[in-house]
Parts: sequence; structure tokens; C-alpha cells
Amino acid sequence: MALPRLALVPGEPAGVGPELCVRLAQRPRDYRLTAFADARSLREAAARLELPLTLTAPGEGPATPGELAIVEVPNAVPATPGAPDARNAAAVIGALERAAASCLAGDHDGLVTGPVHKAVINEGGIAYTGTTELLAAQAGCEVVMMLANDIVRVALATTHLPLREVPDAITAAALERSLRIVHRALHDDFGLADPVVAVLGLNPHAGESGHLGAEEIEVIEPLLAALREEGMRLIGPLPADTAFLPGKLRGYDAVLAMYHDQGLPVLKYSGFEQAVNITLGLPYPRVAVDHGTALDLAGSGRADPSSLFAAADACARIARRRTMPRTPLSRVPNR
Repeated sequence: MALPRLALVPGEPAGVGPELCVRLAQRPRDYRLTAFADARSLREAAARLELPLTLTAPGEGPATPGELAIVEVPNAVPATPGAPDARNAAAVIGALERAAASCLAGDHDGLVTGPVHKAVINEGGIAYTGTTELLAAQAGCEVVMMLANDIVRVALATTHLPLREVPDAITAAALERSLRIVHRALHDDFGLADPVVAVLGLNPHAGESGHLGAEEIEVIEPLLAALREEGMRLIGPLPADTAFLPGKLRGYDAVLAMYHDQGLPVLKYSGFEQAVNITLGLPYPRVAVDHGTALDLAGSGRADPSSLFAAADACARIARRRTMPRTPLSRVPNR
């Protein structure tokens, strides 16, 4: 089987992304890796870490530790660790778009991304809400954000919305779209024959039979019932405060949370360093680190590369699985 070809984007050049990429380049790997990045930022990060780094043109052969193929996307100004410069915002977005375009064109099999600084990108004159949204718009498809570690997978029905806007975004159509994307990804990308998804309620105690809100009765429960009739294994709506108990987590393969801070604090508490951010629904696998730019650590050499290592490994696994023959989703008894 051919080695998966992964595109790698470090993210904010003044953050920890470049040095994490240098550390990733030191690992023996069973995939090909091409950075879409500023070469100077990578070389300076390697020098600070006192690690070898040889930048090469993209090729077909496996790389040796310390070697990294690169497609140059130069920064407008040299990056200073810990001090982002809005003039480099266009290079950050350009690297993401060029790497994603290479995946859409079939030149790469997956995309691994480091942390970006949203405020700096917007200060650079680029309207930006998140890389998940950017990649979805570029690919022209609908996506779902899922964060995962070895303990739990949490997908989000809504992502970067103010809390005031969340209830209006919880519609039957939106939830159906999210659940279908999650269900398909669990089957195709994670190899789960009959995936089970737990769906959280929006309100405390999942609405407590309508006493604490009507969204569960009016929107969530009817949709889940309809999808169960199709054979989807769906549990809920569940109260969020008890859905993540270890004994209950063993009964399902993923959790669909209604909003960002309903599910992600639990995931990050359970294993932040090994967690990754997966964009479900894209034509190619995209996996990102589950942490920010860590400007306070940039240049110190103390940033933990575990999340980027996990992201690259997960992306390679999904890319390999996508090249395998797919079995159809089977109709299964309802739970």
C-alpha cells in the first residue's frame, strides 16, 4: 500500500506551531509529509531546539528523521516567537488554502494543521471564524467538528456561536445534517460497523420533560425517533451532566453536544495532550491539534508536541482507511 501523503501547516508562525512541526519531522513515520510553510520560520525553530532539519522538495520516497519536504509559503515579515504580526495573516491563510487545495486536487491524501491565532488573522484584514469553516467553504460542503482522544469522541452540533444564538441554531434540519455526517464518518473513517451516537439535550437535565425548556420535546426527540426508524443507533437526548460518566461512555462511540462548551471541557479534561480536532464531512481527512498558539511557550522549547503527533497519526490512519474498499452501512436494530 502506498504511503499516505499528508500536507502539514504549522499555523501562526509566532506561536509554537513551527517548533512542533520540527519535532514531528524528527519522528520515523509511515507516511509522507509536506509542510506548506515559511522555510525561515522552520529553520529558526530547528536552530532554537538544536535539532537537525533538512528541507527538501516534495518527493515520492519516505523521509528520514530530520528531513521535511516543503512547499514554500513565505511570511511577509520575519516571525518573532511570542509576538504575532498581523502582516503575516495572509501567509497563514494562504498556507491553509494551498494545502487544502492540494488535497482537493488529489496531490495529498490528508491535511494536518497546527494552531492559528484568530484575532491576529482578523487584525490582518481577513474575516476568519475558524479553520473548520474556512475549509468547508473552500470545499463547498457541510462539515462537523469532532474532538477526540483515547477516552471519548465529541462532535458539535454548533461550533463558534455566542450562547445567545445557540437555541435558534438547534433545528431539526441542522441536527439531521450533523448526525448523518457523524454517523457516516464513524463508519467510514473509524471503521465502526454499527456506530452508536449519544445525543445531548440543549437544556439542563435535557429539559426535564419540558419544565426546563422545550427544545428536547419539540426538536430533538422527534428527529432522533425518525432517524432510529432508518436504523441509526442513537441514544438521547441525554442530560449533559451525566452523559460523560465512564460507565455510560462505554455504551456509545461518540457524543453529539449541542454547543462548544457543553462537550469540549469534558474532553479536554479527560486527555488534553492527546486530543485532536477532526473535521468530518470534507472530501479529505483533516486533523488538527487541540490547543492554541501558546505564545507564552513559543521559542522556549517546552511546548508538548503530543497533540500534533496524535493528529498526524490519526490523519494517516483515516487516509489509509479511505483507500480501502468500503462496506455499505447496514440497517441495524434500534437500541
